Amino acid sequence: MLFALALGYLLGSIPFGLLLTRLTGKGDIRDIGSGNIGATNVLRTGSKALALLTAILDCLKATAAILIARRLFGEASAGAAATGAMVGHLYPVWLKFRGGKGVATLLGVLIPLLPIAAGIYAAIWILLLLTLRISSVAGMTAAASAPVTAFILHSAYTLMLLGFAVLVLWKHRENIARLMKGTEPRLGMKTSSTA
Repeated sequence: MLFALALGYLLGSIPFGLLLTRLTGKGDIRDIGSGNIGATNVLRTGSKALALLTAILDCLKATAAILIARRLFGEASAGAAATGAMVGHLYPVWLKFRGGKGVATLLGVLIPLLPIAAGIYAAIWILLLLTLRISSVAGMTAAASAPVTAFILHSAYTLMLLGFAVLVLWKHRENIARLMKGTEPRLGMKTSSTA
């Protein structure tokens, strides 16, 4: 379990948003917009393709961690690898524990553990992104759906996914404050470097 947890953490802590923006000459993503390393902030560089690639890679690193752990350590290690991947993404040691918000990574956890929940999660996330165009609302709502779907499916991962959803909401606490004030930006809106 410890090896699976460590494997998950190492893969989960890869800061794809930071790496991709640097490799493509967009600068340090932490100096742009909200300073977050996730796909929504990468979108503020003006590159939709880069933002999409960041989301995909942040998702797949969790999926990869679980699949590799299953292969090496057995089915029972999947939860430990998932936990490592989530914690690694949210709190990467390489970035002084200032990571992303976990929305794409949580989807990556669901894909191998609960494919039905992953489908519902993705549908909610995309639908709300397209209609409301508020990334935080879409992400938090999708995250909240994970433990609900797991509970309905009588999954052994329900409590773990509830914990992950709480972590995603915690990482969005500044967004929640802006939503309450009515100042949360929509996708496509310009934000200052100190937003």
